[in-house]
Formats: sequence, C-alpha cells, structure tokens
Amino acid sequence: MNSRDSEHMIAELREKEGYETTDDFKQADLILINTCSVRERPVHKLFSELGGFNKHKKPSAKIGVCGCTASHLGEEIIKKAPYVNFVLGARNVSKITEVLHKNKAVEIDINYDESEFAFKDFRTSAYKGFINISIGCDKACTFCIVPKTRGDEISIPDSLIINEAKRIVATGAKEIFLLGQNVNNYGRRFSSNDHKKVNFSELLRRLSKIEKLERIRFTSPHPFHMDDEFIEEFASNPKICKSMHMPLQSGSTKVLKDMKRGYTKEWFLNRVAKLRSMCPEATISTDIIVGFPGESDEDFAETIDVLNQVKFEQVFSFKYSPRPETEAEHFTNVVDGEVASDRLSFLQSLNNEIIDEKNATLLGNTYRIYFEVLHSDGHAAGRSDNNILVKVKGSEELLGQMKNVKITTIGRTILTGEIVA
Repeated sequence: MNSRDSEHMIAELREKEGYETTDDFKQADLILINTCSVRERPVHKLFSELGGFNKHKKPSAKIGVCGCTASHLGEEIIKKAPYVNFVLGARNVSKITEVLHKNKAVEIDINYDESEFAFKDFRTSAYKGFINISIGCDKACTFCIVPKTRGDEISIPDSLIINEAKRIVATGAKEIFLLGQNVNNYGRRFSSNDHKKVNFSELLRRLSKIEKLERIRFTSPHPFHMDDEFIEEFASNPKICKSMHMPLQSGSTKVLKDMKRGYTKEWFLNRVAKLRSMCPEATISTDIIVGFPGESDEDFAETIDVLNQVKFEQVFSFKYSPRPETEAEHFTNVVDGEVASDRLSFLQSLNNEIIDEKNATLLGNTYRIYFEVLHSDGHAAGRSDNNILVKVKGSEELLGQMKNVKITTIGRTILTGEIVA
C-alpha cells in the first residue's frame, strides 16, 4: 500500500508540477519520506533519516513526510524537525500538489475521502500494476494503529478499479495486484449510498473478464471474511494466482480474542483445510506476532501447533510492539522481552526447517514464471502462479515474458532453474 501511495504521489507531481524522479537525493528539489507506523522501529528511524537528508540536500530542496507516521505524529514532526516543509497523512495522498506550496502544511485528516479521486498514471514496474480497491480499515484489532492513521474503510467503485486494470493491461503488463487492508471485505461501504453492492468475489469475476489480463494477485484477505464463496472463486478462477496470504497473528484462541481478531484457531484451520482441499497447489503465507500481552507458554504452543499443521510457505513474524492509540498499549500483562525474543527465535528456526523441507520437494518441478526483475549477477527473476520466486540465467529480453522453468537448485528464499520448451 505504501508503494502504491508513493506511485500516486509521483504521478501527481509529474503531471501537475513537472517533477521527475532521481536516484541521487543530493540533486533532488523535493524529498518525500513515505512512512509506516505498524511497528515501532520505522518511527524511530524517521528522524535519523530526516537529519541525514537535511544535512546533505540542496539548500533549496523541500522535505515532506508522508504516510502513516505522518498521520499520527502530525505537527510533532515539524516541532522535532523544523526543516520539514510539510506533513501529509496516509489518507490525504491526493493533496500532495497542494501541500507542496504551503510551507509547514499539516494535512492529516483520517476522515478525508479520496476513494473516488482519479490519480494520474505512474507505475514503477512495466510488468504489473498495484491497484487500491479500498482505503482505511474498520477492524478494531487491539495491537494495530492502522485505523487511527488510515481511517474508516471505504471501497473504491468497481468501475474505477476495472478501468485502471484495463489501462495497466493496455501498456503490456500481464498482472495486477489488488490492495486493501482487508480485501475480502470489499463492498461493505462506498462513498455513495446509491452504489450497487459488489463483494470481493464478484469484483474478481469482473476483473477476470479483461482480455490479455493473465494474473490477478491480492493482499491481504482477512481470515474472518474467508467465506466459502471467496475460497471457491479463488480455487476455480484460472486468472487468480494460487497464493494466499492469511494473517494468523496467533494460534491461541484466547490471544486472538484479546487481539479482537474475530476468529478462532479452529476457524483458521478450517479455512486452510477447505482452501487446500479445493486448491492443493496453493501456497499460504501468514503474519505472526509473538509476545502479545498475556501470551502464556501454552498460548505460544498453540501458535507452534498451527505452524506444524499448516506448514506455511512464508511467515512474517515479529515480537509484539506496543503502538500509540491502541487498546493493547494499556494492557498490563506484558510478556518479558527476553521470553518474547526466545519465542520468536524458536518460531523462526522451526519455520526455516519447514521451508527447507518443503522447498526440497520442488527440485525438478516445472513452473510457469513471469519474469519481472533483472539481477546484477546475470539472472532474470520472476514468480510462478503460486508465488514461488525463481531466477534463471538471462537478460532484459526475458522481462515481461512467461516461460516454463525447471527447478535445478534449491534455496530458502529463491530457487534457480533453467528454461525448458
């Protein structure tokens, strides 16, 4: 989502202000830092980054702080770093060309509705396009700051989404990537009350009718909204890539209740079982938080049990990080930091064993790879339909192409193969 917000800001600045991007910030007339606030570390990093930019930038260059940290710190950013020219919240991306000309502007209204704003076109990749299908979040997870920085959830009209997808495909791209805090809650609320209701499964069906669009990816669906219609559409629609991100957060039903996630361990495992029964080739990734307040050894063991049962292809795991303006910030049953670190280390070690074991079974398999990236070591890389990252010896002529690739070497994060007929 941050990547797409950055693309939107670049597009507006290019079209309306004549800016171009540069790889050398010392030559820049405008420096934008687009921030995340889901975890604590990026927030601390912001001010050291700002100091570095201010020290080495051109004297006339402006600095803007954007994104979620901008939303929740607001004027405090300018107080701590008075050389910052403006602050632009995550819900106010469309105002970038306005704040550019207002020194010390702070635009952080999380209720601002830009769900029907038609952004200018800009993409960092010629081979795929990110598309926002909603803004904001209606969930009340006790650990999460996002509703306080991105506001209430509003769905973007399907006509805008479909038109954007058509424009992307018209440039030669074969893949779109749908973005939303909870994509499978799409259609719950639109800006206009007379907008015809469309749920996420129907949106996927409509998008899949676009000619020359070959792949549809999305993130992140919420386990609570993984109804049978959604799973059946995922499994049966040949244009939907067979990789699913299912944020678990915890395997303990007690901890899930404390997190206000809205589902149980049993529901999560039930959805995984249905998904794998209907689509056995699908890969599943997840998010896990360890050391959430009140997490006991028994609760952590429940998380490990889910890890052993599901055997995720990828796990993004973190120690709990208290965030301001969240309910869990005030929980007093804090888990000892060393205990949380030990749990994280154990979980990550086990996950690496699972990934190594699963990847070993891929040797000799053949996958259809869509090449998108050149590596400096003389390889081109891309992903299979089910999100397996593969590289082959090759150069620029492979980019944008789909080729059958046989896996010849196994690695933990990327596999190596050779193109076959």
